Amino acid sequence: MHFDSYKKEVEVALAAVLEAASLCQKVQATVSPKMMEKKDRSPVTVADFGSQALVCRAINEAFPDDPVIGEEDSHELRKPEKADLLAKVVSHVRVEREGATTENILHWIDIGGASKYAKRLWTLDPIDGTKGFLRKEQYAIALGLIENGKVVVAALCCPNLSTGSDSSETGVVFCAVRGEGTQSMNLGGTSASSVAVSTISSTAKARFCESVESGHSSHGDAAAVAEALGIQEDSVRLDSQAKYAIVARGDAEIYMRLPTRPGYVEKIWDHAAGMLVIEEAGGKVTDIHGNHLDFTHGIGLAKNNGVIATNGLVHSDVLAALSKTGVTERVV
Repeated sequence: MHFDSYKKEVEVALAAVLEAASLCQKVQATVSPKMMEKKDRSPVTVADFGSQALVCRAINEAFPDDPVIGEEDSHELRKPEKADLLAKVVSHVRVEREGATTENILHWIDIGGASKYAKRLWTLDPIDGTKGFLRKEQYAIALGLIENGKVVVAALCCPNLSTGSDSSETGVVFCAVRGEGTQSMNLGGTSASSVAVSTISSTAKARFCESVESGHSSHGDAAAVAEALGIQEDSVRLDSQAKYAIVARGDAEIYMRLPTRPGYVEKIWDHAAGMLVIEEAGGKVTDIHGNHLDFTHGIGLAKNNGVIATNGLVHSDVLAALSKTGVTERVV
């Protein structure tokens, strides 16, 4: 991948999410049907902590003054009754980082413990799409750099996503730099190419990209909006910020994260990387009222309601449909 600015940040971010992906793939391989039957979430917990440890280590080593707002902290792992879980985290991290001590790893996890806005900060979701991970389906490692309230670098790694809509190869990482576009490549670091949204401008031909889990976004409201738009195509359902990637490369035109209850505040790590990937691919991302996402309030998108991501060409139509169906009036 080639970008003219933020070269070091891009290099570090890509290496970090690829190392984390290696760990996550090894952990996901341990998930068994028996675990699914027992609703055993331990594999995703191990991968979550291990992924955060590796990414935060890399960021801190390269940019020691940069805070990281991550999803996890080591408090739970430090409890005596969690000794077995901690041992698994340590074991998997050591596969990627030979010689890492338990205290090293706990410290790396806690590097991601920032919570306040800073003029320059990173935000990390070490595993976005936990249920997708457990189903051995889609999940993402999402890392974004925010400067002066704007996401300027994004690395979005989707280990189980196909490298293209017509490809059987899986594992792709997307990288975007503000003002310089979005590129993707396979996990082996080859086949880099530019990414662009679709050119579909008719909502009747547009495709929705939705969460598998209805608890993450209101499927009922989405159905009403789809009807208002005259959408005839079947929705693409998948977990995690892989949905942003799907829209960015033109496999769908619309992703809506509609609030499931009044007052819900989205977390920045769920949207920062994906937002830039779509915008730099030529698309548009706002909240349900058409406002730009505001990353100046720490952990949460406190001044926004929901998220709408499109190829840009149908964005105004989607916002109009949200208003027509009453979604924007119900959410405060």
